[in-house]
Amino acid sequence: MKSIYFVLVLLLFNCNNNQDQQKDTFETDKAEILKVLNTQEKAWSNHDLEGFMQGYWKNDSLKFYGSRGLTYGWENTLNNYKKGYPTKAESGTLNFVINDISKIGGDNYWVMGEYHLKREAGNADGIFIIIFKKINGEWKIIADMSC
Repeated sequence: MKSIYFVLVLLLFNCNNNQDQQKDTFETDKAEILKVLNTQEKAWSNHDLEGFMQGYWKNDSLKFYGSRGLTYGWENTLNNYKKGYPTKAESGTLNFVINDISKIGGDNYWVMGEYHLKREAGNADGIFIIIFKKINGEWKIIADMSC
C-alpha cells in the first residue's frame, strides 16, 4: 500500500511540475514575442521599414494577406510597405494593442490585435492576426493578415 501511495504522490508531483513548466514556457515565449512587436513599433515609428521587417521571416514562403490580396515573400512584403508608406508622413507613429496571444502548437503562436497609426496623412486603424514561429532560436512572423 505504501508503494502505491508513493507512486501516486510522484505522479501528482510530476503532473504539477509539468504544468508549472508549461506556464513558465508560455510566459517566456509571450515576453519574447511582445519584445519583437515592441521593436517593430519603434522601427516603424522611425520610418525604418527594413527594421520593422526584421520581425518577419526572411523567406519567400512568408505570407501577408491584406486589402490588396495575398503577398508571398519577405522582399515583396517590404516592397509593398515601401510603396504604401513612402515617407514618414504616411507611416506615422505605430501603436499595437495586443488582445490575445495563444499557443497553436509546438513553437507556434497566434497574436490577435489592433494597430493604430497616427500620421500627418490621416490616422489609420485596423486589426490583425499574425502567426509567430520560433526559427533558429528567434521568434519570427510567418503569416500576417491585416486589415
